[in-house]
Amino acid sequence: MKTIEITTTQNVTIEYELAALRDRALAWIIDTFVVVVGSLVLIQLIQAITRGMIFEDSGWLRLLVVTPFLLYFLYNIGFETWNNGQTPGKKALAIKVVRLDGKDPEWSDLLLRSVLHLVDSMFSGGAVGAILIKTTPRSQRLGDMAAHTTVIKVFNASHLYRLSSILNLSTRANYEPQFPQVRDLSEQDMLMINRVIKRYQEYPNQAHLEVVEDLVTHLMPILKIERRPDNRLNFLKTLIQDYIVLTR
Repeated sequence: MKTIEITTTQNVTIEYELAALRDRALAWIIDTFVVVVGSLVLIQLIQAITRGMIFEDSGWLRLLVVTPFLLYFLYNIGFETWNNGQTPGKKALAIKVVRLDGKDPEWSDLLLRSVLHLVDSMFSGGAVGAILIKTTPRSQRLGDMAAHTTVIKVFNASHLYRLSSILNLSTRANYEPQFPQVRDLSEQDMLMINRVIKRYQEYPNQAHLEVVEDLVTHLMPILKIERRPDNRLNFLKTLIQDYIVLTR
């Protein structure tokens, strides 16, 4: 399993699991199938509207040939721009596109990725993309290298049970959560908090301590906490404990 560390815009370093080649390939197959079916439906619709005359015009025929490619680009750019880095294929495989600088991918980044799919996937039969994803440290094909992106795994609901094992917590009827507003955070937020805690415990240096401090600073206004906790690490652990009890 390959991982990558990305520093978010809040200066919090998060470790992500990189998407496996198999998952990326299956997502691409799903998306390609959707585009091909969509292209066939569109061509049939145009044929019905023009009563077949479109096939007698060489200009229109050339347009029909490039239609699947145009739809493919628009499909990828559109979904990944407005659906948080996920096409339907990527969503089905629980993976997404992210930028290496922690920012959300912009349409220009996604345009570059889509254009270079011609080399990575289409013209090479997928060989170029597959080799690069398997051999590069950040699992980047040519499109990713040009756009400074990669593809990561997205945690799903099953990871909630992994959260419960973090502190070996047993839900108790008399447990009183200290921060009930923690329900406003997402499961992915809690996994990020856990990674920060784990990172500091493994490497208790000044850099990771600053990450803990920055994370607490970031969370305080979100959770409407005015007084800064005395013990930052215990505060973060309590948030995880409260979240598990309140959401199980």
